[in-house]
Amino acid sequence: MTQLDPVLPEAQVDPDSRPAVDWSTDPWDATDRTGSVERLRTDRRVVKWVVWASMAVAIVAILIGGAVGWWYLGKINPAGAAGDVQSFTVNEQDDIESVAQRLADDGLISDPEIFEWYVEREGGLELTPGYYELRPNDHMGNVLGRLRTPPGQTYTKVTFPEGFTLARMAERLDTSVPRLTAAGFMEAAGDGTIRSSFQPAGVTSLEGMLFPDTYQVSNAESEGQVIERMIALMERVGDQEDIVNRSRANGVTEYETLIIASMIEREAKVPEDRAKIARVIYNRLALSALFPENPTPLQIDATVLYGRDLAGIDPELPFRELRQIDGPYNTYLRYGLPPTPIASPGRASIQAALNPAPNPPAGDPICAELADPTSCFYLYYVIADEDGGHVFASEGWQHERNVEVARQAGLL
Repeated sequence: MTQLDPVLPEAQVDPDSRPAVDWSTDPWDATDRTGSVERLRTDRRVVKWVVWASMAVAIVAILIGGAVGWWYLGKINPAGAAGDVQSFTVNEQDDIESVAQRLADDGLISDPEIFEWYVEREGGLELTPGYYELRPNDHMGNVLGRLRTPPGQTYTKVTFPEGFTLARMAERLDTSVPRLTAAGFMEAAGDGTIRSSFQPAGVTSLEGMLFPDTYQVSNAESEGQVIERMIALMERVGDQEDIVNRSRANGVTEYETLIIASMIEREAKVPEDRAKIARVIYNRLALSALFPENPTPLQIDATVLYGRDLAGIDPELPFRELRQIDGPYNTYLRYGLPPTPIASPGRASIQAALNPAPNPPAGDPICAELADPTSCFYLYYVIADEDGGHVFASEGWQHERNVEVARQAGLL
């Protein structure tokens, strides 16, 4: 029988007698501490970059916001002292947009769109027609406050239609505002003290320099002040239409443009004829320039009639006799433009004078019956219907035919 070694209880096993294990040599437990540190450093750099970038964005946003706010503040409350009191008219047909634009045009506010925003932010504005005393370069809040205050002056609405002469404007003012007179109006318009920027040196007549429109005339205004406002409006319309540069492009001055516009205003009866009449005038002026030895007269009836009224000639005198009387406005006997406008043109006639219609194309009926359809120009016109529309022609024989048709129809 084999003798077995005695088995000791577990509690009697000496722990120190067990073989030691070197855990640090286990490759599965090895730790790359260098990589962890580098990742930590990278993460910290990213965090710092994000923080700095966020701060930079915030600073830029603050600066931009401050700049925009400062810009808006400068528009609402301009630097410097407010200017002298000016009279500003609110008309019956005005709305906030039109008032804001005219306030800007008159130099009373700096920006019409910001003023509209400001008015809306401040609770709106109910406009009351009348006269208001405003100061340029003033805080928009002061301007708004005065516009909210009912006007202290009474006013009279006076309408001067397109095509009115100075004399007719004087009569209209005389009958509309009892304390103002036609004589006072004509004196103020003719003494040379009130001028338009469109007038050339040496021209004293304000004919054609006053814009036809509806005006609110206060009980404190003189005839001269009314004239000054009408001139200012004509100058503003001219600036809006870029009259100086576009006149140069047409080979004329801005004053000559207004002369042409006044003739269009008196000759055209329907809107679609304005630009064609303008082209007739420019074509005839061009022919006179090309052939000075044989110039082409404008032959504008309205200028002859204006000269008649200016000279006090009997209005019952037949036109065929009237056009034989020489005078500065007789464009049958004299060449080129008359010396001044013959009436106050409206915006549509000014636009036509600045943008004359092109000559008719070769396929136009006017040109199709010519020997050379490519050499076709608007050179003549005569009334063609009871509405005042005109028929145009390129050759004299076409025009004579059109005149005969008009005569047969009882239009002449």
